Amino acid sequence: MTKTKKKGNFSQLGVLIALILLCAVLSVITGGRFLRVNNLMNVLDQTAFNAMLAIGMLLCLITAGIDLSVGSVVALTGMITAQLMVAGVNPILAVLLGVLLGAFLGFINGLLINVTGLHPFIITLGTQAIFRGVTLIISDSSAVFGFPASFTKVISTNIFGIIPIVALIAIVVALILSFLTRKTKLGRNIYALGGNKDSAWYSGINVNLHTLIVFIISGICAGIAGVVLLGRVGSAEPAAATGFETYAIAASIIGGTSFFGGKGKIFGVVMGGLIIGVINFGMNILSLSSTLQQVVMGALIIGSVALDRFVARKK
Repeated sequence: MTKTKKKGNFSQLGVLIALILLCAVLSVITGGRFLRVNNLMNVLDQTAFNAMLAIGMLLCLITAGIDLSVGSVVALTGMITAQLMVAGVNPILAVLLGVLLGAFLGFINGLLINVTGLHPFIITLGTQAIFRGVTLIISDSSAVFGFPASFTKVISTNIFGIIPIVALIAIVVALILSFLTRKTKLGRNIYALGGNKDSAWYSGINVNLHTLIVFIISGICAGIAGVVLLGRVGSAEPAAATGFETYAIAASIIGGTSFFGGKGKIFGVVMGGLIIGVINFGMNILSLSSTLQQVVMGALIIGSVALDRFVARKK
């Protein structure tokens, strides 16, 4: 095992230990209520949605980019999927079209980044507003509901009566992208792109193509999350997933992903998502306000990025 791999493993282990300690502390504070099976399954259910967004965000961050449009992509894909089902389209086909729409929106992000040469922050900040505006226009700023009950029933199903199917979907997405990043040439090229774009280009890596692929994958993950949120809520809301890009970024950064590119693992992102889910659920049990949860989230992002920067400077 190389020195780099050992450091990566220790980093992932540190995130896991932090999660275990956090669960232990919340268990003590709540008098053991937190560790009840129903509560843990609720954490999984809530975390799964954010984890899907975070996994897509991870690839963008690895390339030293970012995707601020994921929340708007969730809302737009969910809205289109709902409208298709209400119009009589088969739910399975509607879901597939919704996910494909997510891929197309990601393609637009990647294409604009390549054509303009602007930083992904600027492009996705703009498309965030555009996609949200389109959602409001096509919905007339109104919620859409009345699609087949069978769809919401499937999304709300618990495997063996315990494990949320949403968590299973997130696990499948995580496994696929974990294989892609760890075992394929595409994955190695994505990491190389984040390490140094100029060096990657001189090595023969098609920078524009890989940028396009990364944002398409982010769009697909957001599209899947949009369909899942639609099934969980039972209606398509124009304002759905507003600000959820913050959770995706936080889960990635807390999970050990470098904000400056070239470093990050799927396992760490999942652990980061679980840490956020545990904190939010624990604060709900303790009846703490949602505004305080946002303060904690912001502090976690600043602290994680600052720590990453400090470690990078030491190296």
